Amino acid sequence: MPEGALAAILRSTGLSGQGPNTVSFTGGADPLLPTPFRIAAAGAAAIAATGLAAAELWQQRTGRPQTVSVDLRHATASLRSGLYMQLGDGPVPDERNPIMGVYPTRDGRWAYIHSNFPNHFAAALKVLRCDGTREGVARALTGWDALEFEEALIAAGGAGGMVRTQAEWAEHPQSLAVAMLPLLDIIRIGDSPPEPLRAGMRPLSGTRVLDLTRLLAGPIAGRTLAEHGADVLKVTGPHLPHLGYQEPDTGHGKLSASLDLRTRDDVETLHRLVRDADVFLQGYRPGALGARGFSPEELHALRPGLVYLSLCAFSHDGPWASRRGFDTVVQAMSGMAVRQAEALPSPTGAPQFYPVSAIDYCTGYLLAAAAMVALRRRAIEGGSWLVRISLAQVGKWIVDLGEVPAAVLPGVPAEFATEEIERWSTVTATPLGPLRHLKPIVQMSETPAFWARPAAPLAHDRPAWP
Repeated sequence: MPEGALAAILRSTGLSGQGPNTVSFTGGADPLLPTPFRIAAAGAAAIAATGLAAAELWQQRTGRPQTVSVDLRHATASLRSGLYMQLGDGPVPDERNPIMGVYPTRDGRWAYIHSNFPNHFAAALKVLRCDGTREGVARALTGWDALEFEEALIAAGGAGGMVRTQAEWAEHPQSLAVAMLPLLDIIRIGDSPPEPLRAGMRPLSGTRVLDLTRLLAGPIAGRTLAEHGADVLKVTGPHLPHLGYQEPDTGHGKLSASLDLRTRDDVETLHRLVRDADVFLQGYRPGALGARGFSPEELHALRPGLVYLSLCAFSHDGPWASRRGFDTVVQAMSGMAVRQAEALPSPTGAPQFYPVSAIDYCTGYLLAAAAMVALRRRAIEGGSWLVRISLAQVGKWIVDLGEVPAAVLPGVPAEFATEEIERWSTVTATPLGPLRHLKPIVQMSETPAFWARPAAPLAHDRPAWP
């Protein structure tokens, strides 16, 4: 049940589950979609943590507690919220790279290729020396052992590798490193005076967040902070690849600007923005931003009291700390994709992915909750704070929640009822046109969650605080 999933979050964040701010859950229990993993409990608990963290900030600001409630069905739908968007009269275009997927290899194993970014697509083709079609990739991989291909793909700068079982992953050095970590870290990294919360009518009123993330987990964290009142400025680079169809989903509540950190002027602009920021959110591989002068320690010196949020794929420790990864890559590497196929076999016997992006979205919600915890600690005791989380840590947390009985999986609907989606949705006027999308999930008794700004295209705004 979600209460058990929430308990692990409370242990890692220090959030109180016994204070005047209370949490309740409605909407049934797993399985709500066809997967053995308890994704409804995980999603609802992660979202409840964001509400509880916002409620504690509100109590810190006003002295008044509030109640938090989460519907498990709505929460589960939010784990693939991009699926339910409509732009004008049609869907948001979501064309994906044609070769992304799993393939059999020469040694009877399976390999997974993640290739939605152009550079990762190019890396896979460079290794395989084939055309960019599924047929061409399938033929090429018949000449590779799975682990041999993984090593070549990673060396070429790609993403993916050999699909592992859960037993194989449990013995892997990276899995052992992740097993030693909590769900997430909230670490004080420097001293500064306490900073009282700014005046305002929402839990995060006056809080400024720089969001330097792409894809899903990081942008969802920024989106969640925006729904509780933060001013979130997304910063991207003109040369960086993006999946445009995700921006309407993850961009609610944000401004969006472009800076090229390869240029001195834009580096100085970002430094100016940091000096007036409260939260710095980044999802680059460990050390990548530090090489450009944006490590946690350097930004603490520039802006004492900053909350620095750091997201990566396979944790900040271990032999894979610098490896590229995404939700599906973690599923493939950690045995979740094999387990999904065992529970719900396909005619081909190929590994499968669960029907949502649970690791990505839960990671984003958890990161937002931890950011609010750190902001409250800053208000009480001062200091600069570092929050660290990885997709692999969240994947382990989901697996550790256990599985639903296999006997109940046959016949579980693959989709929610149309009337439910309509009830959970709203239409927002955006620069791209009218956008139908899911509303915020968490229900707050005194400070309802909402986005004050519509989702905007990349680089729609100036690199400046409102």
